[in-house]
Amino acid sequence: MTRHIDVTEVGAPDSELRTSPIFDDAAEDVSSYDFDLEEGVCYFNDVSYQIGEYVCSSAELLHCEERGIWVRKGSCYSK
Repeated sequence: MTRHIDVTEVGAPDSELRTSPIFDDAAEDVSSYDFDLEEGVCYFNDVSYQIGEYVCSSAELLHCEERGIWVRKGSCYSK
């Protein structure tokens, strides 16, 4: 049986709205990317989320990490 993880569903990113960068969990050290972010929050479609929060975007689990970036953590569905 598959069940949905209980986090906020945010839908798909809208290119017209502010959304922080999204990276794969397996990506190499994201701290090496040249960002002018250092937000202290992540944005998804103009809504801010605190560092440490999770959201579901089109069944993809995203985690708001330091520097204000989203990191993919797998599926919003668990067995």
